Amino acid sequence: MEALIFAVLLVLFCSGLCSGVEAALLSVPLVKVKKLAETKKLSALALLSIREKINRPITTIVTLNNISNIGGSIFVGGVATSVLGSQWLGTFTGILTFLIIVFGEIIPKTIGENHALRISLVTAKPILWLTSMLTPLVWCVELITYPFIAKENKKTTNESEIKFLAKIGHKEGVIENSESEMIHKVFDFNDLTAADIMTPRVAMTYINGTKKLSAVRDIVMNSQHSRIIVIKDSPDDIVGIALKSELLTAMIKGESNKLVSSVMHEVNFVTESTRTDSLLKSFQKNNQHLTVVVDEYGGVSGIVTLEDVLEILTGEIIDETDKVADLQEFARKQHKHNFKKKKTLNS
Repeated sequence: MEALIFAVLLVLFCSGLCSGVEAALLSVPLVKVKKLAETKKLSALALLSIREKINRPITTIVTLNNISNIGGSIFVGGVATSVLGSQWLGTFTGILTFLIIVFGEIIPKTIGENHALRISLVTAKPILWLTSMLTPLVWCVELITYPFIAKENKKTTNESEIKFLAKIGHKEGVIENSESEMIHKVFDFNDLTAADIMTPRVAMTYINGTKKLSAVRDIVMNSQHSRIIVIKDSPDDIVGIALKSELLTAMIKGESNKLVSSVMHEVNFVTESTRTDSLLKSFQKNNQHLTVVVDEYGGVSGIVTLEDVLEILTGEIIDETDKVADLQEFARKQHKHNFKKKKTLNS
């Protein structure tokens, strides 16, 4: 009887060990393994080698698991027949099958998933060694199963999966709410264009470059913007930008007879389809905080500032001088209101 108990325990141990290790290796995230591999520890490097080429190690484990289950069951059945007699073989086989399912599959795989990293690091080097030892057998299994395995393009984790993981991480308390929101905004950053975030032309503050500073004094003083567009003949003919601080300084110094064009700076132009990541690079390269957005025909659509770009990541930035939180939305409503008013007056 002792021999039978020992044989049963041996089969359950081998089956459970293979099942638990298999579940652990498949559960540990590849990103976490790559991070651990940076420590150059042998166990971490071995685990990375397994995770990057998981097919053969898993084939090795599954092969050993089936050998232990099938071969072990045959061996245990022989011992059971000699100890209990052939009349109890059917009952014993049913009990053994139940024990293998519970203690050789379900419980070990659950433990493997719950302690995936720890188990994987401990067993990584032995698994590599076994895979190397069983290479001929693994090749035979691969050769037989190759025609039945559908090939799929291996893709790295995509944008939607990372967003979903961020959401799950927030729910589980792994990352903060603000961090989760920032991750989503970073991916939205490249999906938006200049047309999506610009201040429309109808909301632009502009002054004529051919006029004297004294003629635009009220416009400059009442403007909420630190940078003001300078035009020549019409808003479609933008020639530069002027800093409000420099305009006011010139007026205070008694230089009101100067032309606006004498204190203006160069301005850059981008198309409506320019993506926000390109806009940010443009601002950094040109050392400017404002650029003009033009449509496909070269007409002015609006302006975009560095602040508009940063607000995609941070949300609305409102300083002490802002009277309207969302200027773009306010401008659209104001334009629509003025259009209806003009239409009513003309009817």
